[in-house]
Formats: sequence, structure tokens, C-alpha cells
Amino acid sequence: MRANSFDGLCAACAQHVLAGSGRLTGRPGAWRTWCIACSPSAPARGAHRGWHDVTLASLDFETTGVDPRHDRVISYALLDEPGFEITGLIHPGIPVPPASAAVHGISDAMLADAPPADVEIAVVAEWVQSLVERQVGLVVFNAAYDLTMLQAECRRHDVAEPEWDRLLVVDPFVVDWGLTRGELGQRRLVDVAAYYEVGIDNAHDASCDARAARDVAVEQAARHEHVGTATLSDLMAHQRRWYAERAEDWNAYARRVGRDLDDPTGWPLAA
Repeated sequence: MRANSFDGLCAACAQHVLAGSGRLTGRPGAWRTWCIACSPSAPARGAHRGWHDVTLASLDFETTGVDPRHDRVISYALLDEPGFEITGLIHPGIPVPPASAAVHGISDAMLADAPPADVEIAVVAEWVQSLVERQVGLVVFNAAYDLTMLQAECRRHDVAEPEWDRLLVVDPFVVDWGLTRGELGQRRLVDVAAYYEVGIDNAHDASCDARAARDVAVEQAARHEHVGTATLSDLMAHQRRWYAERAEDWNAYARRVGRDLDDPTGWPLAA
């Protein structure tokens, strides 16, 4: 949620809220101002049991850019059952753009002696396949990016791909949209984590981001009974629907202003 740019009345208590002293939610034509005390917050944890009570894996990449088909993975983190964590750097075979290095802090010099991509991508793909075989849920924040990136890297380096159609994915980014319908503004990992009171020690570090994403997924399930008590197979169907609805919501705006359209079917892999 962002700060309110103008004076207004709190949508809950009708208190006068000075510009910059409260929060703003909604969208153009339907903005709502909130005082800090009344600002929307995540519900309390429930007593229900669900998939948040079992082992969840998590994956995160740092990359050379934002195009999952053409950019490259340079850092990864794989989290699994308690005590299992694999992290590594990957030599991408191309320079790291300065703009990307400024985000995650990984430079060409740091990657000079890193293992080649074909070796490390095989490690990642084999681990993801092990999740398929064990039917362990994989948490990936904005899975359409990271998993499409992994698919592209597998094909680039002739690495066997996981069985994508059997993979159980939990995407806190998509689940968040299903719960908030885009009403709370920008929803980067740091934003959603803050909403669910999950700390991130070092944003844009693959290990920290993977851990935060998994913690957020657990909180979403624990605080929203209909999410937590769904089977992971049913949750996959819900997420496909939420992703499609989010894409259509964006596309309605994009058509008006001449922006690129999103593919409603592009989750968890872009077409």
C-alpha cells in the first residue's frame, strides 16, 4: 500500500487524514483513503490444518534481466525439508548488465569462476523433478517468471525438463491477487511479506527471497482457511483462474493505453 497523496477521510472511521499520513488502496476512480490505525491488514491465523503444516519446498533465481526466455540465471536457492538448502552461482555465458547487478549485487567478477550453466541447471531441474516424484509443493513467488526461466535454460543447455504438468506450485504472488484482487497496490515480494508480517533480511538474495516466499505462502494458508484447506491440486486450479483473472484485469487497462497484453493462460509457465 502506498501513502495517500491528498487529504481525505478514512474509509473506516471517517477521521480526516492529511496527505502523506495515511494509506491508499483501490484503483483509478475508486480510491480509498485510510488512517494508519484502520489500514487493511492480514487476518489472524486460524486453527485449521492444511498444506501449510507439511513440508514445502521453495525456489528463487537471480538473473541477468527480466525476460525469462532470453535472460539467464546467475544465482539460485533450493529449499526443501528442514535442514536442506542448496545455493549456488552460475556462469551465464553472457555479461551481467549493470542495471541488473545494481539490483542483486552480483557482478561479472563474482561469476568468473562459477560453474557453467549446463551443470547447475541440471542440479536445479533434477531437484524439481524430485519434488514431482514426492508430490511436494514448490513455492515460487511469480512462478510464471522463474519457472519459465528454468524451462528456457533447460532447453538452451539440453537438460531434461521436470514433468511440468505434475508439478504442484504455490505462487504467493498469484494467491495474493486472488485474495486482494489488486486493491492493495504494488505487490512485490517485499510488499506481500510486510502485509503478512514476514521479515526479509536481504531482498534480492536468492536464499532470503526463497525463504520469505515460503513463509508468506504459509501465512496465506494459515490466515485464509479456504486457501489452506484446499488440496494442492485444487489450489493449482484456483491459481490458474486467479492468474487469468489478473491478466484480464490488466489487459482491460492495457488496451485503453496501448500497453502490451498479458497471456491469461501463462501460469505457471509462459506460453
